[in-house]
Amino acid sequence: MTHGRIVLLLLTLTACSGKPYVVNPEQKGKEARLNRLFVASHGWHAGLIIPARHLNDAVPELKSRFGSVPYYEVGWGDKNFYQAREGTTRLTLQAIAWSEGAVLHVAALPSHPRVYFSGSEVAETCISETGLRSLKAFLANSFARDGAGQIIALSKGIYSDSQFYAGEGRYYLLNTSNKWTAKALRSAGFDIAPTFKLTAGSIISYLRSNQTHCDSEADDAP
Repeated sequence: MTHGRIVLLLLTLTACSGKPYVVNPEQKGKEARLNRLFVASHGWHAGLIIPARHLNDAVPELKSRFGSVPYYEVGWGDKNFYQAREGTTRLTLQAIAWSEGAVLHVAALPSHPRVYFSGSEVAETCISETGLRSLKAFLANSFARDGAGQIIALSKGIYSDSQFYAGEGRYYLLNTSNKWTAKALRSAGFDIAPTFKLTAGSIISYLRSNQTHCDSEADDAP
């Protein structure tokens, strides 16, 4: 295979694996930042944590599944590797080279993220209403849907009260779980470059370096 064909193949694979796409926020003037958002680092993987009421607005089926809970943690990843109870070299290589699809992991958190993930690093930030709207659209677009437009439940999740769902897109070396989290932050209004955010640490470092404080009237209630 010639060099040109290899480059074309890589560009094609990258384009195909780009979903779900960033939802760019509307351009507006300075807005109050009243909506809290969290990212938890689990070593190799970063999870996005959002008050449940916001995601229930965008994906009402979650309220029927989880009931009244304060927070959801959402993660995106390879269909086979993420759902496996134990990762293997074969699953890792399969995820990188020939992924069969993506899943979302939604976990209902019964307490504040810093309490529930007391053993993990949790970064906190705040976003505007405009950022929240585009973030909710990005999260809703991350779920694959059946012919009736409903999200597709798969296996039970890996901790807390959690569930895997069929996801949009395809895992790839340049379209990883952490890049998905970076795309969520980009959708929420952060000037983050998802292409270069391939580790959980890089996302946490970005939030630490670009800390956005909540305005004093921010709603802390879940």
